[in-house]
Amino acid sequence: MDDTTDLATRQDTPPQPRLRRLSLYEAVAERLREMVLEGELPPGSRISEKRLCETFEVSRTPLREALKVLANEGLVELLPNRGAKVTEVEPGEVADLFEVMVELEGLSGRLLASRAGEAEIAEIRELHQRMMAHYRRQERPEYFALNQQLHRRLTEIAGNAVLLELETSLTVKVTRARYAANLQLGRWEESAREHGEILAALEARDGEALSRAMREHMRRTGDAVIQGLGGA
Repeated sequence: MDDTTDLATRQDTPPQPRLRRLSLYEAVAERLREMVLEGELPPGSRISEKRLCETFEVSRTPLREALKVLANEGLVELLPNRGAKVTEVEPGEVADLFEVMVELEGLSGRLLASRAGEAEIAEIRELHQRMMAHYRRQERPEYFALNQQLHRRLTEIAGNAVLLELETSLTVKVTRARYAANLQLGRWEESAREHGEILAALEARDGEALSRAMREHMRRTGDAVIQGLGGA
């Protein structure tokens, strides 16, 4: 290919969207969120700004901005003139949370059945297959990461911006509660089967079956989390 052809090819190629770069405080918030969700910063623990500044090699300003983000998410509590601490996981609050999530999942299922295109169903199928491969290899962290990705993608495909915003904000707390509950292997096996039912209903475009499968999956997850937290 000569230079003229190469230039023409480059001109015909649409510009690729630029990835948004995280600001320093957003990057710190992302890492802090992981530490809280995964229990590295356990519930009720005080947050040492000095230690975290040294760990992240940042000043107190971006760290404190990050802590404000997590405070808005309900993951930390800012203490006037005393720093911050990780909030406790309360079984009663978690029960209320899952009551709402169950209904949101039901709505999501009804919307998905009519709005998902063939390419999107194929995408969900591929995510499900990858997730099941991790399940068969008993790779829980990898399974759980794909599980979160799959659930978010289902909500995105449902095509309701308000629903997506609500589920995104609540999922942070759901994720934390699931880590804190340390769900047993039996629930993992059940969850894997339920995901198969969700996929089958989606492929059949059966709105009622999909809504029912997604609601039941969230309800059973909630029951297991609350039991794991000692709330039942």
